[in-house]
Formats: sequence, C-alpha cells, structure tokens
Amino acid sequence: MNAGITGVGRYLPEEVVTNLDLEKKMDTSDEWIRTRTGIEERRIAGDDMNTSDLAYRAAVEAIANAGISAEDLDLILVATVTPDQPFPTVSCMLQNKLGAKKAAAMDLSAACAGFMYGMVTGKQFIEAGTYKYVLIVGVEKLSKITNWNDRNTAVLFGDGAGAVVMGPVSDGRGVLSFELGSDGSGGKHLYQDDYIVMNGREVFKFAVRQMGESSINVLEKAGLTKEDVDFLIPHQANIRIMESARQRLELPVEKMSKTIHKYGNTSAASIPISLFEELEAGKIKDGDILVMVGFGGGLTWGAIAMRWGK
Repeated sequence: MNAGITGVGRYLPEEVVTNLDLEKKMDTSDEWIRTRTGIEERRIAGDDMNTSDLAYRAAVEAIANAGISAEDLDLILVATVTPDQPFPTVSCMLQNKLGAKKAAAMDLSAACAGFMYGMVTGKQFIEAGTYKYVLIVGVEKLSKITNWNDRNTAVLFGDGAGAVVMGPVSDGRGVLSFELGSDGSGGKHLYQDDYIVMNGREVFKFAVRQMGESSINVLEKAGLTKEDVDFLIPHQANIRIMESARQRLELPVEKMSKTIHKYGNTSAASIPISLFEELEAGKIKDGDILVMVGFGGGLTWGAIAMRWGK
C-alpha cells in the first residue's frame, strides 16, 4: 500500500505587515530585508486567533478537498512549536473542533522540519495498514514568540497554517522515499528563550548544505536523478538558501516554489502552504515528481520525494 496526499488546505491571517511597516518600527529597510531574505510582507494573526484556530481553518479545507469527512480521520498530527498552551495539545483541540471522534491526536515538535516529520509518521501508519486517513497540519503563530525589537529575527517570521490529508494511493504514486535527521549539537544556534534566538550565520551555513544534500539523498533512495524532478518545494526560510537547493538540483527557476515574498518564514506551515498554492496555480500535475525539503531548530531536517497523484 502506497501513502500519498489526497487533500490539501491552507489558511493565512488577514493582516498583512509589509517591510515598509517594519521600517517605521525598527532600524531596517525594505531593501535590506528583500535583498537578504526575499521577504516583502508577512501575515500576522490577531490576539483573538490562536494556533488551534489557524490549524482548524486549514484542516477543514484539506478534509473537504480530500472528499472525506472529519469522522473518517484515524489520526491527527500537528507540527508546531507555538501551541496554544503546553497541554492539551493543538491536535486534541483540533480533534474536538473538527468532531473527528475516532481520531487519535498528537503534536510533533521539529520546528521548521515538523511537517516533514509529520508526513513521514503518517506514511508509516498508512502503509502498515493501521490507519487509512491521517491529517497532518503544519501551523505556527510565530508572532507571539518574535521579539519585535530584534531586527535580525523580527523581519523573518509570519503566521499561517497548511494541511494535508494522507491516505492510500495507487501503485507508483505517493511518497517514494524520505530522509529525516537531527544534530542536537547545533541547537544553540536556533532556539526559543522568551523569544526566538538565532545565530543567522551558522544556521545559514547548515541550511545551505543540508537542503541540497537531503534533496539529492531522497532522489537516490527512490532510484531517481535530478533530471526526473518536476518541482521543488523547499522550506521558505530565505531565498538564498532556497536558491542553493534549486541550483544543486539544476532546476530552472520556474520549477521551484516561492511564496516567501508573501508570507515570510511560517516554519512548519511553509511547505504545505506552498504546496497548496502551486497546486492552485496549476504548476503541479498528476504524475509529477516532487521534492519537499525543510530544516529547522533542533537542529532538524527532513526531505521527501514523491510522485503526485491519487
């Protein structure tokens, strides 16, 4: 039994904060942010909306897109580092809001690689025949752990949610290979104290190396080559890091997803948000080979090669 994606959804808060807005609050500029990160604006959730609210809106869309009901879900996995509270988990709150009465629920914490960890976990349950439908949500309200006086981190992050339903797909479709990894010795370079703390130089070096290596590794595991790749969906952290992965795969610009300019770094939500948008734009077609790759605090990383379709 092959596990693949059968439905997608996403939600973004309405409030848009542009680089020009940030210029008025801190010592930075639109040009500085754009040239170093590729970000032009980001979405910020209001005080009346928490992580579970964002997750719910994306999940409802994914479930509808999959053509199932919440009662059909066997497992809910939520990847986030910004839960509403330590417990109950966002996944349990989501299970209740959805009315997914038979679904087990748990949160995963692997920072920006969390969605990759979630997909790989869902794949195991489906291919083992234990569960049929697994909802995976990547969601963050990073604005609540961002120090808006720190120009090195405040310009990077945004809020949002992306969701997929995974289930059985036809032979040759779905997840073909994956790689997950961690290096706890690098945790000191990206962590949360009261707010997000990051050693940008060290994280950049790690990400440039790991994004490219992991992309190549999952292709080799799947018996594929760079020439087989139809579309790359990288974690939307920094345009220069994303470009390094694209160049490693020798892909033309139009074959890499780019949503960072609109939404900034939404951590675990960035890959599913990007997947949704590229599907909506018609850039991903049945039978296409996709590579999804992310990295995050921990340090963690994950990559998947898959053939799109049901």
